[in-house]
Amino acid sequence: MINVGIVGGTGYTGVELLRLLAGHPNAQVSVITSRGEAGTPVADIFPNLRGIIDLEFTVPDVKILSACDVVFFATPHGVAQSMMSELIGSGVRVIDLSADFRIRDIPTWEHWYGQTHGCPELVETAVYGLPEVNRAEIAKAQLVACPGCYPTATQLGLIPLLEHNVVDPSRLSVSAASGVSGAGRQGKLDNIFSEVGESFKAYAAGGHRHLPEIEQGLREVQPSVATPAEVTFVPHLLPMIRGIHATLFAELTDTNVDLQQLFESRYRQEPFVDVLPAGSHPQTRSVKSSNMCRIAVFRPQGRKAITVLSVIDNLTKGASGQAIQNMNIMFGFKENLGLEAAALLP
Repeated sequence: MINVGIVGGTGYTGVELLRLLAGHPNAQVSVITSRGEAGTPVADIFPNLRGIIDLEFTVPDVKILSACDVVFFATPHGVAQSMMSELIGSGVRVIDLSADFRIRDIPTWEHWYGQTHGCPELVETAVYGLPEVNRAEIAKAQLVACPGCYPTATQLGLIPLLEHNVVDPSRLSVSAASGVSGAGRQGKLDNIFSEVGESFKAYAAGGHRHLPEIEQGLREVQPSVATPAEVTFVPHLLPMIRGIHATLFAELTDTNVDLQQLFESRYRQEPFVDVLPAGSHPQTRSVKSSNMCRIAVFRPQGRKAITVLSVIDNLTKGASGQAIQNMNIMFGFKENLGLEAAALLP
């Protein structure tokens, strides 16, 4: 049994971590922090956990957190940097759900996140926590940077194509839509029900901060970076609570490739990627609250342009579920431990 700490547990990724860890047979949450809610029982904020999580929120204390086997950061961007050096120095293993250590080029991170990086010395040591690519490195890591939700859905849908060099890497486009929980648990006018209900919109069409993370990950799987992957990425907001549907477009350079076989072969051994039968259209409801990514691939009219459909739950495979998947790998547990539950339907 490992002891788990969670820093910043009052947001949606925090409660998803708690929900999933409550059913994990080899992990026990011993501390959960929130400066704003210190002293408040967890069940007062999250009544679904009444009788399940008997803890109060506390002020973050590095000494207490250092006694844990693993600490999750479910904090806004920039927060983990202030505590990371001391935690890593104590020997504790850390899984960061924020973007603080995902992007290895510091000036690029500072440009997209609008602040000076507070812990640049640890960026190169962080392992990017996409298990389908970095499983061996995750197993040995002390610091794992858990991927973002849009980058997870996008990369899983494009990786087989780029690994086998069968598409033009300069002609990749992504149209992805997320439920409002992707914006976090905050009182923002644009996210209230009367603003998003019965509506659909794009945002950040001129540039979204997940773009450099997506391109970094895709470039690392290319057999050659003579033409590094370039992505046009446009996110959208859906009038639903959770889920991501990413529609990915690419242009074939090898028209003889069997796309269905390519995807099935790439993900056959992956516990949390489900390549659907040819002609299928994955739905966000088929992955709700699960750690599964479901993918379908099409070649419309037999032309060179292809379409990949990728769906995940942004809070689970796109955040907390994938973080626990990383924890399982790091501690030598069965990879799907605590993540076996089927998606909620309806």
